[in-house]
Amino acid sequence: MAQQQSWDGGPLEQPGRLSVVTTATDGIRVVSLTGEVDHDTAHQVRQVLDVAGTRRPRIVVDLHQVTFMDSSGLNALIAAHQAVTEAGGWLRLAAPTAPVQRVLQLVGVDQLIDCHPTLRRALTP
Repeated sequence: MAQQQSWDGGPLEQPGRLSVVTTATDGIRVVSLTGEVDHDTAHQVRQVLDVAGTRRPRIVVDLHQVTFMDSSGLNALIAAHQAVTEAGGWLRLAAPTAPVQRVLQLVGVDQLIDCHPTLRRALTP
């Protein structure tokens, strides 16, 4: 990975870099992604969506700040959906941006994984 530099000695903000924040709401793991989900960052998504040893996991992935997603990101979501389903739980996607929604629809992921227009709707039973 390339070194980041800035004039004040601190790291520069890297465009497209993925930020992952995990919280919980009413026992549901909420994974908020910001930036790009691609070949270089999909491993972060796979790690945060790992449900090994978890019974009946309930996860919502908030996509409202994802600016780009390629096949690596789609594969990470599909793998997570399969693992969560096998563990007796569910995975939902919330508020995908227009470019991400288009990719989800083109590939048919929106037919496999429940997609909701807002985080609030995704959290509703």
